[in-house]
Amino acid sequence: MALDGYTDRTMSRQAMKAELLDAETELRLAYAWRDQRDEAALHRLITAYMRLAVSMAMKYRRYGASVNDLIQEAGLGLMKAADKFDPDRGVRFSTYAVWWIKASIQDYVMRDWSLVRTGSTSSQKSLFFNMRRVEARLQREASQRGETLEGHQLRAMIAQDLGVPLGDVEMMEGRLSGSDYSLNATQSSEEDGREWIDILEDEGVQAAEVVEGRHDTAQLRTWLVSALRTLNDRERYIVTERKLRDDPRTLESLGLELGLSKERVRQLEAASFAKLRRTLEDQSREVRHFLL
Repeated sequence: MALDGYTDRTMSRQAMKAELLDAETELRLAYAWRDQRDEAALHRLITAYMRLAVSMAMKYRRYGASVNDLIQEAGLGLMKAADKFDPDRGVRFSTYAVWWIKASIQDYVMRDWSLVRTGSTSSQKSLFFNMRRVEARLQREASQRGETLEGHQLRAMIAQDLGVPLGDVEMMEGRLSGSDYSLNATQSSEEDGREWIDILEDEGVQAAEVVEGRHDTAQLRTWLVSALRTLNDRERYIVTERKLRDDPRTLESLGLELGLSKERVRQLEAASFAKLRRTLEDQSREVRHFLL
């Protein structure tokens, strides 16, 4: 691997001591890796530009991530850039690599910021890294004009300045205004205090709903069995085979078994359902009359 030999503590120092590649050497190494998969050429190319990765990683220290982790992520971005670099385009490798290094670092910072995913779209990423800076500038400019920006007005101006939806600004403001807390933390300083998780509503099925569901299912089963008794044997068999089996029978297979045409089986099925419906409706009216 191109980063073999580096440790967290020595990576920065060793990167700054690496050779500086001229354009011709850089191009030769890039061709060697792309066309021949020469790992020695890849190692030399990446090693020479680790100083660029380290320099960019240092710019993101204020987000609270470990410097060593930032450098490692920058190195991964550099390796992705080397793997995808096309020397035929006539662009210096450092120019191309900047985007991949920046993207790798920013993705890591956003993942590390919170257990909850902070954002995934380009507008949300732009807000995460630029909102506070733009907000400070807008407030400073308003103060110079003798104005005070209200919350909604400020958010609208940020959205317009960065070219992002207002909803994304409001979402990101909430995400950046607080940090993660454990649900097992107590609500008070007392050791036996209640944990925050204890006040969360249980989204599972409640006991009352379970009892009501079982009662309703039993009642419906009773009504259905009673309604099926109003059918003759052939009608009951057709309904059972067509609707009460895990693998319903086809009209054609039932017709062959009963010596009937497929159309005749369909007619008997429709008539049976109509008879069942009338019976169930009568039972429903009797229940409503009893309750009233």
